[in-house]
Amino acid sequence: MPVLPRYLAIAGPTASGKTAAALTIATRWPVEVISVDSALVYRGMDIGTAKPSAQELAAVPHHLINIRDPLHAYSAAEFARDAQRLMLEITARGKLPLLVGGTMLYFKALRDGLDDMPHADPAIRAELQLQAQQLGWPALHTELMQVDPVTAARLHPADSQRISRALEVYRATGQPLSSFHTIKYVANSPEEIRATSQKSIKKSASLLISLEPLDRAWLHQRIAQRFDDMLSAGFLDEVLTLRARGNLHPDLPSMRCVGYRQAWEALDGLWPMHELRDKGIAATRQLAKRQITWLRSTPERQVVACDAPDALAQVLELADGFFKLSAVDPDTHGSKVMVSKPVGAQMFR
Repeated sequence: MPVLPRYLAIAGPTASGKTAAALTIATRWPVEVISVDSALVYRGMDIGTAKPSAQELAAVPHHLINIRDPLHAYSAAEFARDAQRLMLEITARGKLPLLVGGTMLYFKALRDGLDDMPHADPAIRAELQLQAQQLGWPALHTELMQVDPVTAARLHPADSQRISRALEVYRATGQPLSSFHTIKYVANSPEEIRATSQKSIKKSASLLISLEPLDRAWLHQRIAQRFDDMLSAGFLDEVLTLRARGNLHPDLPSMRCVGYRQAWEALDGLWPMHELRDKGIAATRQLAKRQITWLRSTPERQVVACDAPDALAQVLELADGFFKLSAVDPDTHGSKVMVSKPVGAQMFR
């Protein structure tokens, strides 16, 4: 993997204020945003993903948003490839890459790399499909628990696509899928290696700002409010439009996105529609919990309490100190973007 150019990253759980922080940084520094969000890549999925508005997208250059039809998947390996290319292009334009999002596997793929995955085996896949028809996917999920408990623990028993892939890898190689997600060494320069060991922002080639709540209840309230806002904005109509296409189904990665999966299941009659709100909020809270767990395992991050009154000021202080080392004049290069979102504990997304 090539050494990445200098960049700033803002990560955090859903609804922690990442978008507001990024847009505010863009008023001061010459940045282009690279989305690190596996849901924002899909076209026609705007409300349920809390996609930045057209005004926000126009004010600051954004990348890796609206690049795929929901029918087609977008892998972590594809993200790493595209993000690396974009980072080099942004740097060549005299700007700084600003990575923003909460898809932690994307961050890992970019920063650490993923081991080469085995190729698909159509024969094994067909065998698994036949077994699923006879036994059901929960039975295959139980089998996966025996051979790859790490992968099985993060999959729903009905997640047919991912269960199939994990068992396919195991049967083809004799190794669990989780073993292919090990960290791959990145050949940094001696200066970068010393900087990492010293945890020195001033000499580091990157800075990861992690927005994490001190009070989990604060985040839960924001998640609930955001889901209510999405429902009021027509989220269910958005899902109905996607269903009306006729070529999408709930096993696609796009339709497994939080909220969309629950809405699809409700429309399929798997449970009453009046339970959509509670199920959607619960699924989003689980996603946030997983995101926070991943972030807390990342020692080099700089934590900002996103529920603190001065959260945005803390983010800007870190960003200012980092970007000033690139000898860029913020007064002449910052993007002219209007940020209407309040600061601190009121930041959204």
